[in-house]
Formats: sequence, structure tokens, C-alpha cells
Amino acid sequence: MTSSYLSNPLVFLVEILFGAYILVLMLRFLLQLVHADFYNPVSQFIVRITSPVLHPLRRIIPGFAGLDTASIVAMWLLKSSELMLILLITGSAGHLLATLAWSIPELVGLLINVFLYAILIEVIISWVNPGSYNPVIGLVQSLTAPLLQPARRLIPSISGLDLSPMAVMIGLVLLKMLLLPPLRMLVATPFR
Repeated sequence: MTSSYLSNPLVFLVEILFGAYILVLMLRFLLQLVHADFYNPVSQFIVRITSPVLHPLRRIIPGFAGLDTASIVAMWLLKSSELMLILLITGSAGHLLATLAWSIPELVGLLINVFLYAILIEVIISWVNPGSYNPVIGLVQSLTAPLLQPARRLIPSISGLDLSPMAVMIGLVLLKMLLLPPLRMLVATPFR
């Protein structure tokens, strides 16, 4: 009883601290992938906060086919470390190699969630304050454009109503439902 009393808040803190930094690393990777505006103040913040981890890694891990593999490895190692800490805090069984595998479906889920929430933010902003510009809005639009532009070509707007964000979000939720359970089963993850 006492162990769960202290372990639950510790697990929460580990998930928040690691999760926030992994999210920032993923945003940096994705913003580089979509060639978002590097001079955007939010981009500059993301670069500044992730550089201490990525610069040393880039000396060891080179990019591959235009992908920032150092970011991918950093996310993977940090997610594995997070899961290992959670196992240690909760007193559960598991070892390092298992957490390396368990982190893969968790990162795939985070990737899908980033796109889901980015589209949702873009839709809400278009309702609340259409046509306005903000550095965050510019990055969100850069991030969602690779998914929304093909959908907009396939799904015409009806009376000025753009249904492509809803279609893409439905597709992302379906992808999450169809992809994550087999991945989690494949690596036998005890998480979620």
C-alpha cells in the first residue's frame, strides 16, 4: 500500500519529464522532415532545447537518407530509459533489452498523436481566429500539410466546409487502432 502511495506520483513525474522532452525531440525531427521554417521562434526554442542531446549524438550517429537518425535514437533511448525507470519504481520485472523493444510501439503511438493533435489545433484555430498568424500556427500548418494537402485534393470542400481534417483524423485513429495492438503484442509490452 505504501509503495503504490509513493510510486504513483514518482511514475507520473517520470512520465511527464521524459514525455515532454521526447515530444520536443519528436517535434524537432518532424519539423526538419517537413522543412518547417527554421527561423520561427518556436523552432528556435525547439532547436535550443534539444541541441545539448543531439549535438554529441550526431558525432556518433550520422544522418541517413535525409533523416535525422540522431533524433530517432535519442527518442528511442529516452523512451527506453523512461520505461526502465517506471519498472524500477513500481518493482516490476523486466530488463533493458525488453524496454528497448517496448519503447517502439510507444513512440509510434506518440507520432500518431502528434499529428492528431496538430490537426485538431489547426481546426480549432481556423474556427476561433481564422486567417490570423502566430508562430505556432505556422509550424502546425507546416506539420499537417503533408497529410492534409493530399486529402484536400481527394475530398472537395462542401459549401466552404473543409472535411479533409476530419477524414485524416479518422484515418489516423484507425491507423492507431490497427497498428499499435499488433506492435504491442509483437514486443510483449506490459504498458497499456
